[in-house]
Amino acid sequence: MSRLAAFLALLVSVLIVPAAPAHAAVGLRVSGARIVEANGNAFIMRGVSHAHTWYTSQTSSFANIKALRANTVRVVLSGGRWPANGTADVANVVSLCRQNRLICVLENHDTTGYGEQSGAYTLDQAVTYWNSVRSALTGTEDFIVINIGNEPYGNNNVSAWTSATTSAISRMRSLGFQHLLMVDAPNWGQDWQFTMRDNAQAVFNADAQRNTVFSVHMYGVFDTAAEITAYLNAFQTAGLPLVIGEFGHNHSDGNPDEDTIMAQAQQRGVGYIGWSWSGNSGGVEYLDMVTNFNPAQLTSWGQRIFNGANGIGATSREATYFGGGSTDTTPPTTPGTPSASNVTSSGANLTWAASTDSGGSGLAGYNVYREQGATDTLLGQSTTNSITLTGLSASTQYQVYVRARDGSNNLSGNSPTTTFTTTSGGGGPGSCTATGTVQSQWSTGYVVQVTVTNTGSVPINGWTVTFPVPNGHTIIGGWNTTMSISGQAATARSVSYNGPLAPGASANFGFQATRPSGDSATPGPYTCTPS
Repeated sequence: MSRLAAFLALLVSVLIVPAAPAHAAVGLRVSGARIVEANGNAFIMRGVSHAHTWYTSQTSSFANIKALRANTVRVVLSGGRWPANGTADVANVVSLCRQNRLICVLENHDTTGYGEQSGAYTLDQAVTYWNSVRSALTGTEDFIVINIGNEPYGNNNVSAWTSATTSAISRMRSLGFQHLLMVDAPNWGQDWQFTMRDNAQAVFNADAQRNTVFSVHMYGVFDTAAEITAYLNAFQTAGLPLVIGEFGHNHSDGNPDEDTIMAQAQQRGVGYIGWSWSGNSGGVEYLDMVTNFNPAQLTSWGQRIFNGANGIGATSREATYFGGGSTDTTPPTTPGTPSASNVTSSGANLTWAASTDSGGSGLAGYNVYREQGATDTLLGQSTTNSITLTGLSASTQYQVYVRARDGSNNLSGNSPTTTFTTTSGGGGPGSCTATGTVQSQWSTGYVVQVTVTNTGSVPINGWTVTFPVPNGHTIIGGWNTTMSISGQAATARSVSYNGPLAPGASANFGFQATRPSGDSATPGPYTCTPS
């Protein structure tokens, strides 16, 4: 081999570097539908957002938020749409997070309303920003979460969210970020077209580390308990991690049901982050939790989220990374005696008094067992204090009890038993009704919620609702349903989580429509067919 050939061979061997193997997630990470710390202990976010990028001098806010028992703060940053937060500033934020024993979700606000709001950045530009401050984030995976971009699409071209989010996650990993990543929904974070919900699995799978958590923002779209529980149910059924990354007690687009948001988050072990500490403007000053950054001046919203039922003060647990307790070994309290109703030849409804959990990992749900001596059969699992049992045998006696479980898989004691006997079969035919209610309307449009009720004596597995749409009206989006339109005829079909209905049970779906100005007509009547 000549000297030149030897040199070229050496050069090639230096330039051809084997691809680095994929790394397992480190620090904060996803485990099933939950966030856990490096030691495997479940971590449930209980925090608030702080508008740091506009109030960089308000660094005392970190300590003040911590003093009100938050375990998380979501920090607003900018890469240039507003005065940029450079590496030194981000490093100081990281230091404040560590000093104040707070898990910090760092979010890039530049992407807010992309496609609808002038000046908004793309998610790819957000990744470029994160790369520019990467040195300040190295080695912080135990207590820093990177929220790639806030509300990255408005209400235009939201179908592009899936590919843009997938690309952003892949690029973050290729740049070497090992952090737990958080991705916001489109539709200004509220996902009313369900783009994130319906594509979450594909986006999650695109992360080589399977370490991405989804974030929905709950404002006016989530003004009823049905809408809130249906959305949370969808992610829980899919086994995908979700946090309520923003919510408020009021908003210009409607009145969110903060009581249900907080209660359901606590019951399910889902994280929540309220908006926001202080400094709001533009007509939403009522979302300030304290007045003028003064922690001694809590507003009504501040009192609610910090000191109210299911609030931060009562439910927050400090991360074990900061010494906030050991792995949860405390089981939930024992559930109440189950009560059976709507018993048929193949099923029954059970309800019971809910359990509570004080161990820190949060109440995850309930197991329902049939008592059969030495080996008790697991009949079903529920995330709420009720269940519809199916697949039972006709003319059979069942003695059942319930056990609660928490995020660390601790099980409560057995509830008292209850006994019921299924019928001999052959009950009445399946039937259902659908009733539409206009929830809000304006001169050129309206929002309708439709309630579907099983009016028969046997369970149904699904339903189809058909209804006429007035001439000139156009349905522009729906939720909790798969909807198709043919001319002026609409067909709404149940989805996996709201199709099965026991006798007397109900489910909801909704839609938004436009209409000619001054036209006061609304759709209907509604015809329901069970399946």
